[in-house]
Amino acid sequence: MHPGISNAFLGSILRAKYAPRHEPSEPTRASNEFMQQLKKLEDTVSSWPQISVHPHRFAAREFRFGNAEVGHVHNGGIVDIPFPRPIRDALLAEGLAEEHQWVPNSGWVTFRVRSDKDLQDAIWLMRLSYIRYALKAAADPSKLFAEASEELRLTPRFKSLLEPFMPSTKREDLVEPLSG
Repeated sequence: MHPGISNAFLGSILRAKYAPRHEPSEPTRASNEFMQQLKKLEDTVSSWPQISVHPHRFAAREFRFGNAEVGHVHNGGIVDIPFPRPIRDALLAEGLAEEHQWVPNSGWVTFRVRSDKDLQDAIWLMRLSYIRYALKAAADPSKLFAEASEELRLTPRFKSLLEPFMPSTKREDLVEPLSG
């Protein structure tokens, strides 16, 4: 042994050098689970018809329906989603999302993914955003509206907020031609 080096110090060096390394630390395990949650969110949203995924500034992944942004997810688990103000106001009033940090007086909301339940809630919010675009493009918007209402367990309030996104029937289709 070298003079001036204590047995305790030498022992700590040897333990650190030769300690088994196959067990990830708790923070590493938690980080891996968190990244898996974000990956599941991305996989789920990107599986919906007509959704494309793009890089977004500030370390995020953006989901688009055509050219319209459905929402984006930052690497830190912050999900930002644009909504029309009435839907955004209802989400805030019911505690389903938070005001967006940088643009609080807009239609944008923020949601933080920190658990498996949060992951399911984030998927619900992204699906709500998605449905308003899908209704406009659907071959049978009434059927899609009914299916989405059931899938998302929409309350009457949210059903009424989504109804304006249903394509309106053309007036000439409702009126019989005058026979003359």
